Amino acid sequence: PNVLHLTGIAQLPFGRGKHFAHNGLQATLLGGWQVSGVLSIFSGSPFSVTADGTSLNAPGSTQRADQVLSNVGYTGNINEWFNPLAFASVTTARFGTAGFDTLRGPGTVNLDAALFRTIKLREHWSLQFRAECFNVANTPHFSNPGANVSSMQVNSNGTLNLNGFTQITDVNPEGRLVDERYFRLGLKIIF
Repeated sequence: PNVLHLTGIAQLPFGRGKHFAHNGLQATLLGGWQVSGVLSIFSGSPFSVTADGTSLNAPGSTQRADQVLSNVGYTGNINEWFNPLAFASVTTARFGTAGFDTLRGPGTVNLDAALFRTIKLREHWSLQFRAECFNVANTPHFSNPGANVSSMQVNSNGTLNLNGFTQITDVNPEGRLVDERYFRLGLKIIF
């Protein structure tokens, strides 16, 4: 439900008419550079807690789990995103009591930045050099946690074996260009 994008661009204070390195070779090499950045912050995507649908006996229908605690106890920990005891499997021929898309997965914070300079070649021709970095902080963007309560088991000694339930085991599936830090260099002719 929440999305925040902050963008900015600034010209560096070097070169002719600027605060630093305003003449000579320094002005030629350092002048005209600009930096830009985009900070994006998103809330996590919604998901539902499900259960094994065997007792439902309705092929093609998704069985929801029973929600047994009113507070699901978000922890923010990828090893146990919410309290696993807040939900239970359904053992009778009915739909579970948990609502659709009532929980949210982890949010995303991402920073992209660029350094670039445009050099005038002729009256109507310019050359732009760009160095860009996507996901500057190399922050992982996690997927939603495992949400099938039926995968959880109680061991013989009484401890819980979550088997992925409430656990985040993967990053966002949108691909490498979204998640990993990478750099891109480019030249552009503007005419």
